[in-house]
Amino acid sequence: MSCMELSLRRLRTLREVARQGGVNAAAATLHFSPSAVSQQLEALSTEVGAPVLERVGRGVRLTEVGRVLTEHAEILLAAEQRACAAVEGARRSLTAHLTVGVFPAAGAGLVPAVIDDLRTRRPGITLSSAEADVEDVVADVRHGHLDLALLLDYPDAPEPWKDDLAVVPLGQDSIDLAAPTGTAYGPGTDLEELADEDWILSGADTYWGRAVRTACRRAGFEPRVRHRVDSSATALAMVAAGLGITLVSELGRIFCPPTGVVVVPLARPLSRRILITHLPHTGERPSVRAVLDAFARAAAAQGLTDVRTPGGSQDERP
Repeated sequence: MSCMELSLRRLRTLREVARQGGVNAAAATLHFSPSAVSQQLEALSTEVGAPVLERVGRGVRLTEVGRVLTEHAEILLAAEQRACAAVEGARRSLTAHLTVGVFPAAGAGLVPAVIDDLRTRRPGITLSSAEADVEDVVADVRHGHLDLALLLDYPDAPEPWKDDLAVVPLGQDSIDLAAPTGTAYGPGTDLEELADEDWILSGADTYWGRAVRTACRRAGFEPRVRHRVDSSATALAMVAAGLGITLVSELGRIFCPPTGVVVVPLARPLSRRILITHLPHTGERPSVRAVLDAFARAAAAQGLTDVRTPGGSQDERP
């Protein structure tokens, strides 16, 4: 073989098939159809002049050629990001369009401030946002559909983020009781005092739902969920209507109705960490660093505690 041209997009697809152990699982994480994934891998096989997958029973596995390509894919994809960083650094003016994945409270509480910050400090950078579940945005960052994503980490229900992502802490987001106006609960309420209340809470299959249920169990009770609601705005509107109680974070207070809800500090404060993630090599891009800095400033302005400056050795994984 004298020469071949490799599609980086197809290498990403092959890498995901290797990670997920099959075409269907890879298609789900890539948001493609299985047939689209198969077509990309067939095209990749044509590029290299040999099959990259082979049938084994009802499934598939990498051929020797596929394994070799997968081993080199990380090097090639990292080189692509370094090239992007070098090009940005060589430009006289910094221009870029980036997309960040967000959860609802961050979309409402942080993104507007970040965009205003960039308009002032880095007018050449355009930032778009996409609201999605945390699990989805992690996959989208990994596959290049998003440049960055905001994550949550709850001490009572930590999530095992993968080592192939750079994860930067932005700060601690405090969590308090949200109760109807006129409640008998006051500052210093213990969580266990809420055992007999009707709860408005998201499902146990969500990060928030798991974290609150775990905290309640540690306090000695299982919350009696009368209304299963995933939207913070809807949950707080139901609290205002007197239908029960819930917990609300500092960022989530933006969804509180103007009347009907009182936020009560708990005796033993709960909190969650706000994190921002990106592929490790994209952190070398000046535009990505600028967005990380803007999010750090927005988090500090919101009063999130323990803020760290993004980048370099201060990246960490929960």
